[in-house]
Amino acid sequence: MTKAEIINRVANLTGMNRKDAIVALEIFLDSVKESLKRGDKVSLVGFGTFYVKHKNARNGRNPRTGERIQIPPKMIATFKPGKAFRMLVNDGHDYGSGDDEVEMGLDM
Repeated sequence: MTKAEIINRVANLTGMNRKDAIVALEIFLDSVKESLKRGDKVSLVGFGTFYVKHKNARNGRNPRTGERIQIPPKMIATFKPGKAFRMLVNDGHDYGSGDDEVEMGLDM
């Protein structure tokens, strides 16, 4: 599902016009991004939690040249799905301990 599809769905289900649905979604996304940038967690009950995780510096290799490089430390935006969400995705089964997290690749 794309951002445009979410906007259309919000507009259709709420009776909002498309312009207001765009504004509402942008406000939500900006709120999540700003909170993560401050280092805060964003918890949505029944859905999951967005948070920032620190990645230590590490050694790597340039794939083109094979040269060893130092990869600097960085902050990664991460999402951990809530139990209700995991169960919905897994047809009512809650597999695992809930430690399933997804790094979103947003360097902070």
